[in-house]
Amino acid sequence: MRLPYRESAAGLDVALYGIPWDGGTTNRAGARHGPREVRSQSSMMRSVHHVTGLQPFRIARVADVGDLSVNPTDIGDTLERIAAGVAAIVRAGAIPLGVGGDHLTTLPVLRAVARSGPVGLIQFDAHSDTNDTYFGNSPYTHGTPFRRAIEEGILDPRRTIQIGLRGSLYDPAEHDWARAQGIRTMYMEECVRLGPERVMEEARRVAGDGPTYVTFDIDCLDPSMAPGTGTPEIGGFTTREAQQMLRLLDGVRIVGADVVEVAPPFDLSGITALAGATVLFELLCVVASGCRQARG
Repeated sequence: MRLPYRESAAGLDVALYGIPWDGGTTNRAGARHGPREVRSQSSMMRSVHHVTGLQPFRIARVADVGDLSVNPTDIGDTLERIAAGVAAIVRAGAIPLGVGGDHLTTLPVLRAVARSGPVGLIQFDAHSDTNDTYFGNSPYTHGTPFRRAIEEGILDPRRTIQIGLRGSLYDPAEHDWARAQGIRTMYMEECVRLGPERVMEEARRVAGDGPTYVTFDIDCLDPSMAPGTGTPEIGGFTTREAQQMLRLLDGVRIVGADVVEVAPPFDLSGITALAGATVLFELLCVVASGCRQARG
């Protein structure tokens, strides 16, 4: 967003960062290139939100702290590096606002932001990402992060809502575990029936007043508007609907957020990365508004 680069988050209200890693992808890799292309497209963002009139860069101290350190050949080491990088942002007193990377990268981020207790989650996604293992016994993939987070006690399933689920399943009972933990699952058909405002009423109800993380998988958008992603599913949200929902996050106690699964190699037009950058701006406006309210 043409913001200054800082080597640390010290003195910031919001720290933007990238995670150029997709080692948890089960099929179409490419999200490691997401941060670079989202940065490029984010130069299209201006300084004033056209609906709310909010000027996030005037009411919050925001900068880009660069990409976190990753290890492209070692999942365990990468998860530790990401958690350490985000923990440094949190210790500095800034809210982490990241760009992945595949969705497994959200797991170590949650480890960092939930050190004082479990957080709630508002998840925009075509997939639940609460499977147990892939390919026999692989527990760490982009389809398992929120199951691991619940097992680790860093995510409160009763304060978790998944918005926009759709697509074919591996098994008829694939989402049973998530629902049994107390996760509120909203299939795309329910979202269409309710409309953006009522969907977000439910999201705010589930999240409550406690600390909440917001994760936006770009595949929640219809692939006609965001084809550059690892696991596209037809029948998704329009970009306009996504903007409507994100603006209704105002008032949620957001302790961190991310945009994940932007895979530029599958979209040479750059429209998916532009969608990712615009989602990031919408999230930044909500987070900056929260910073202003916190300061009184």
